[in-house]
Amino acid sequence: MDESLRAQIETYLSHLDGLIRRGCQLRGILAADPSDKSAIAATRAWQEDCGVTINQLSGGSKAHWLARSFSEAFLMRSEGGCAVEGASPVDIVKRLLDVLEQAVASLSQKDEGPVVSASSDAPTPHRFDFVHNPALRPVVEQAYTDSRHAFEQGEYELALRTSCGILEAIVTDALEHKGMSALAVVGGPAEKVADWSFETRLAVAENKGIIRGGCARLPAVARMYRDDGESDATTVSERDARLAGQVLRVVMRDLDPGR
Repeated sequence: MDESLRAQIETYLSHLDGLIRRGCQLRGILAADPSDKSAIAATRAWQEDCGVTINQLSGGSKAHWLARSFSEAFLMRSEGGCAVEGASPVDIVKRLLDVLEQAVASLSQKDEGPVVSASSDAPTPHRFDFVHNPALRPVVEQAYTDSRHAFEQGEYELALRTSCGILEAIVTDALEHKGMSALAVVGGPAEKVADWSFETRLAVAENKGIIRGGCARLPAVARMYRDDGESDATTVSERDARLAGQVLRVVMRDLDPGR
């Protein structure tokens, strides 16, 4: 990928992350008080910013699947399935957050620059072609889909656990591909990689330069996601689950630099 194009994609990803954070804040305020005038005004401004960004990512085409998703977020369906005006502000915010997440996922998996997809249909996912073990690819692909669905349904603990499971699986795949002799140079444990802790796998992968420092953003509850006794006593928040998903996408880009 051309470096200027890569930089442009990273800029969009950062901008989308900021829009998602603003949207989550507004969703919380409107859920508590739908008549909050300042929140309503801030929501309108946020929606306009979202519209500008989606228009850029859609290449200015209203037929683009992402542009259509944005427009449909402002509609609600009648019992007969027909679109009618009047979705509530908090519902619109929730739907737009989903559209922004779709944009993030598309930019993270496709090598197509700021125009997320040239077609009017959602792109076919090929997120894990970089995984060396071909048998693992469909497993993590399905898990990735399941994690996003769990997050959308508000099942934040399941979303976090699934994201961390994918993270551990793809990092383990990369470590095993390097081989123990290469990992020993950077102080990897003597046992086979499968016997290492989650933390050790991440640390050795960073030490070896397989991944960069994105895992520093993992919340504490994510780092102990395999410790059932500990995590049961810890509430997994929406922010925790979102951060885990974001770290996963960063590591996916590290492992697939041509993305």
